[in-house]
Amino acid sequence: MVTVPPPSVDAAPSHGPGPGSWTDRKRRLWLIGLLVPVLPLAALGLVEWTDLRAFWWFGPVFVFVVIPLVDVAVGLDRQNPPDGAIGWLEQDRYYRWVVYAYLPLQFAGIVTACHVWTTQDLAVVDKLGLAVTVGCVTGIGINAAHELGHKTDDLERWLSKIALAPAFYGHFYVEHNRGHHVRVATPEDPASSRLGESLWAFLPRTVVGSLRSAWHLENRRRKRRGMAWFDPRNDIVNAWLMSIALCAALLAGFGLEVLPWLLAQAVVGVCLLEIVNYLEHYGLLRQRTADGRYERVRPEHSWNSDNLTTSLFLLHLQRHSDHHANPTRRYQSLRSQEAAPQLPAGYATMVVMALVPPLWRRIMDPRLVAHYDGDVTRANIAPRRRAHLLARYVRRGEAHGSGPGAVRAQVPHGHPGHGPGDVQVARTGLDEVAHGDPAEDVDDRGEGGQVGSREGPSDPRGDGVPERDVHRGGV
Repeated sequence: MVTVPPPSVDAAPSHGPGPGSWTDRKRRLWLIGLLVPVLPLAALGLVEWTDLRAFWWFGPVFVFVVIPLVDVAVGLDRQNPPDGAIGWLEQDRYYRWVVYAYLPLQFAGIVTACHVWTTQDLAVVDKLGLAVTVGCVTGIGINAAHELGHKTDDLERWLSKIALAPAFYGHFYVEHNRGHHVRVATPEDPASSRLGESLWAFLPRTVVGSLRSAWHLENRRRKRRGMAWFDPRNDIVNAWLMSIALCAALLAGFGLEVLPWLLAQAVVGVCLLEIVNYLEHYGLLRQRTADGRYERVRPEHSWNSDNLTTSLFLLHLQRHSDHHANPTRRYQSLRSQEAAPQLPAGYATMVVMALVPPLWRRIMDPRLVAHYDGDVTRANIAPRRRAHLLARYVRRGEAHGSGPGAVRAQVPHGHPGHGPGDVQVARTGLDEVAHGDPAEDVDDRGEGGQVGSREGPSDPRGDGVPERDVHRGGV
């Protein structure tokens, strides 16, 4: 395994107006990520070249077999830009164009797939393979939308919604920026998975919960601004209209025959997004402070990975702790955090593991408990599995010389699950948010910030956008 070492302070700069002490050695490597949106085109070319119809499934093979193998071969990258380089890295527009380029390639792949579905004599399994390949592009395209949606530039925020259109998941723009980033690593967050919760239990909870949360958040903003539901500034409505327009254009151009495959690729894309959500905060919990509020988000509240190859394909999404600390920071400037818990592999590999709950639990549950020094009560535990997991791990702690009293003493007052009432909070957290949970007071007033934190950032919508940019328009 090869590990990319920290950069030499004597290295001469080769790009941009940066300081003379540092070079971004991944600058050109970011272009590798553009291999993903051309997967449908590659699948078509491979089928034509080899006459092997199995290549219609090239997308999932590339994402979940090729990338993990290359990840292992290439190894880790812990190179961080120094403080003095952040400013010019953020201003270098080359990195933005790498993300922008994903969108036309993504839409070219969708159009090509529609052409193939309607003009070639394919078996159902071949059409499904192409739909899954396009779905992989759509799912990773949501990551491009994620990168763009956190920015203050109006163009980038509209591009974010365009990138979400193929997945029919435009409400992600609202829920992620103004919901997840506020409530991350708490039972109230539908996008934070819990210890003992399988992926298959998490998926319906997060899909339904995220939609409900986005609807509530945008409805609250709409009422504050005096907007009608179908006002073009409604962030959910205008994002959904983009999906409708895209679907209508494709149906007009290729006919109803493509509809089931468009829906299939959207399901694959959404599932890929939510599986990544599942592994990013699995079992991690922000503790409550003495006044009952949640502590501020810290590096230890996100799972990270320094695997280089997956990072190049996912725009440093794996440096997730720094992203939550600095939501508007561009991907090229994100830093590896020593204090953050580390996944045993890159995201592509972990997605495959998550599909098999026994394998996931065998690998991740001990790692999570070790992260909390054996005190499982500090984790975000699935309510239905709470009694079982406490019995299992508390007994194990007693066997190593720590009694239940010692374990319980470490639980802050008001910690979810500390008593029957708190278990109920974990089960109905979204209902409480929808009805004005006191922990959401700050955000309810439109002042932004994290759940229960008195020191929220000055971004009224909670999306990482500074206050001065929030009221500039309808995005």
